[in-house]
Amino acid sequence: MSEILIAGCGYVGGALGQRLARQGHRVWGLRRDVSRLPEGIRPFPADLARPETLTRLPARFDYVFYTAGATAFTDAAYRAAYVEGARNLLEALRAASQEPRRVFFTSSTGVYGQDDGAWLDEDSPAAPLRFSGLRLLEGEAIFHESGYPATVVRLGGIYGPGRTRLIDQVRDGSARRVEGRAVLLNLIHRDDCAGILHHLMDLDAPEPLYLAVDNEPVERNVLLCWVAKQLGLPPPPVAPAEGIAEPQRGGNRRFRNDRLAASGYCFLFPTYREGYAALLRP
Repeated sequence: MSEILIAGCGYVGGALGQRLARQGHRVWGLRRDVSRLPEGIRPFPADLARPETLTRLPARFDYVFYTAGATAFTDAAYRAAYVEGARNLLEALRAASQEPRRVFFTSSTGVYGQDDGAWLDEDSPAAPLRFSGLRLLEGEAIFHESGYPATVVRLGGIYGPGRTRLIDQVRDGSARRVEGRAVLLNLIHRDDCAGILHHLMDLDAPEPLYLAVDNEPVERNVLLCWVAKQLGLPPPPVAPAEGIAEPQRGGNRRFRNDRLAASGYCFLFPTYREGYAALLRP
């Protein structure tokens, strides 16, 4: 049995915590509102933005997962979540003379700025075009320079239970295919996020960096049409890119998961088809 801390124990962290708890580990979930922790996870009420709340760590941790997320899509929110929060937690661990075997930081494929349809992997240069990617890279560096054995996992677009906006838009008729612009989605189901992190924890010597995406990038228009077909609906109408009210954050790039596959991980949902089919079941 290991003592495990999940800092920012929300959508992904909660699923990870439940998985680890079922395996017999003692799992502590750090978040401001611990009433929202899933069953089986021990509460650690604290605020990553307030270092004074991190001084009384509840255990000697074998593994630490940093799965916090930004509360808004702003530079200030990303800095608070991925830079200041990361630094505060690591400083608290050092101040308490904690010696975890490994610390994990969940980042995002948003650290890449390429937009030419190229295939990318862990060796591709990360040159973000937005503040979000820049702050994530800062957080990655903080973990790699912490003095602890560290692994960064760059997650693709996360979907899963409770995150069905695309399905809802197809069902209610508000979805639109975008004309004249390639938007490639590199997706990962929430349960695979949890499975990957658990798998990497169990490896003797994981790599410092992994891309966590499923086996098949999909063009957004193709995914919309596939979902519509499963629902017995016609394909969503096409609209010019400038007519889409909310700009898409996706880019025109594809990610390989070869390093993850070589580590021995087997996907629960290898592509969007299996993952979205599970969400569409009554």
